[in-house]
Amino acid sequence: MLRALALSLALAGFCTVPLSSQDSSSQDKNLDIRSPIGDLHAGGDADAKKVGLPLYPGARLKSDDENRNQANLSILTEAFGLKLVVANYISDDAPGKVIDFYREKLKRYGKVLECHSQKHGGDVDVHDDNKDSSKSKVLKCDENSGPVTELKVGTEDNQHIVAVEPPDSGKGAHFALVYVHTRGKQGDI
Repeated sequence: MLRALALSLALAGFCTVPLSSQDSSSQDKNLDIRSPIGDLHAGGDADAKKVGLPLYPGARLKSDDENRNQANLSILTEAFGLKLVVANYISDDAPGKVIDFYREKLKRYGKVLECHSQKHGGDVDVHDDNKDSSKSKVLKCDENSGPVTELKVGTEDNQHIVAVEPPDSGKGAHFALVYVHTRGKQGDI
């Protein structure tokens, strides 16, 4: 269940989180629910800092009139926890420069894996509640050819991903910064 939720939100064509409390004049509204069974936060308040990475110099938030291109989702209960942060940016620099910048920055989280795919959203496995979180598996590439470069670091339960692709216009780069952290019954997010 967590795998499907994280996968569909995190990387399927760059995530959007529509909130019923959002309108065109209040783009910064968030939904926060606290209850005895758990807490939920959903909002468009994501940025590079919340992903745990610096912003590429000169990059700006990707915007379009139809969709919000940032998402910050947390679900915390006694049974499981999920934290997902996605922020989408554009840069006037070539994709290679953005990739080199983030390859270096991601090293602080561990060994950086470089994958190539046809589209954003390669298969991302997240923690199964029946597994011991100390045995979380390392990330892997599902395919390795295509125009999208994904830099991944961490484990299935705690991962940082930077997905970079050339835009349709051929100039600059579009990139998504993603943080996914899950846990079973034990642990903090």
